[in-house]
Amino acid sequence: MLNRKSAPEIYQVSHLTLPHPILRILDNGIQVYVLDYPGQEIVKVEAVFRVGRAEEEKRLASRATARLLRDGTLKKSGAEIAEHLDFYGASLTVPSNLDTSSFVLFSLKKYAHEVIPTFAEMLQSPSFPEDELENFRRTSIQELMVELEKGETVAYRKVTELIFGEQHPYGYNSMPEDYEAIQRADIQHFFNTWYTPDNCTLFASGRIDDEILTMLNQHFGTQKRAHSAKTGQTGHPELFNLIRKPSSVRISLPNSLQSAIKIGRKLFDRNHPDFNGLVVLNTVLGGYFGSRLMTNIREKKGYTYNIYSTVDAYLSDGCLYIASEVSPEKSASTVRAIFREMKKLRDNPVPEEELSMVRNYILGMLLNGLDGPINSSDMVRNQIVENQSPEKFEALVQTIRSISAEELQDLAQQYLQPNDFWVVTVG
Repeated sequence: MLNRKSAPEIYQVSHLTLPHPILRILDNGIQVYVLDYPGQEIVKVEAVFRVGRAEEEKRLASRATARLLRDGTLKKSGAEIAEHLDFYGASLTVPSNLDTSSFVLFSLKKYAHEVIPTFAEMLQSPSFPEDELENFRRTSIQELMVELEKGETVAYRKVTELIFGEQHPYGYNSMPEDYEAIQRADIQHFFNTWYTPDNCTLFASGRIDDEILTMLNQHFGTQKRAHSAKTGQTGHPELFNLIRKPSSVRISLPNSLQSAIKIGRKLFDRNHPDFNGLVVLNTVLGGYFGSRLMTNIREKKGYTYNIYSTVDAYLSDGCLYIASEVSPEKSASTVRAIFREMKKLRDNPVPEEELSMVRNYILGMLLNGLDGPINSSDMVRNQIVENQSPEKFEALVQTIRSISAEELQDLAQQYLQPNDFWVVTVG
């Protein structure tokens, strides 16, 4: 019988191994990374094109192309595509990303032969109907105007603009005139240039047998290689960050009941030698519910319902930022409290009990990411698309397990200096 008066024992996460996908090559050279789970009756197929904001010749071309691909082909309307997928219980998602364009199909194994051809047709011969483009412009502008009334949105847009620069792919903010300016010819050109077999990678997980692989080859492997994809314009100049030293920015937002706070600084991509250690340090600072920021500013001071910090890593850059929303009269106190928590991490090593909790939390999150065909395929996809290797995943796990409190303190002294952070307050 369960003893409900005592908490269950805590076990260490002892084994973390990234699944090794099987690589298949279609007739036209498209790589397919396969994770076969024979006991599952679901099929997940994800098509990833290595194209994003960095490859745009016109603002929003990447987003508009990805959004309108599902709105009609040369043979089917967008409504017909949606109805067809819905009839067979399939679903299609288009995750947003600044560096890549992804399209994810979920289906039962027994209906894969019905929906994979439609999925391939959508990605190979979109029609980009003018009426759908106009609807995209109209709804996007309406959504943007609603978002710009939210302090949190305005603060995020401003802090990323300040960190990367307003002309940088990671820093520019879409405006109504950008949506108005995008034309069908821009989208068609972007598609013709980048949505080619040379620039496509497939990830298949679930029940992926020879029948599914044959089907993928039949519908994706026969498309001709266009050899038209160009090298992405990554590694953008950092003159903006050299010219302008981080400072505080206050933006007024009439009728706002709360002040949104974003405190951020520029970092680097996942290949930097300090990245893995910063994953741990960020978790201590504000990366989980028991973090320093949450414990002090939410639980002890009661300034906010939610506060967090995050490390965002892109293909060629990255940043760290802290976010919260507080009552206007508490905004200055909250900012001071955030920097005090950074100072504590610079001045004192993290206690072993707290560090042990953080280790278990991060390892548990990684373990959850390896649970089942859907999550595992996401982990594998991220590793491959971001040019990571299984060895780098193992290095991350090893850092989480072994990094010392002194090493974390050294990282805090290097990366949590107040003069390196932009402070944006909106309200």
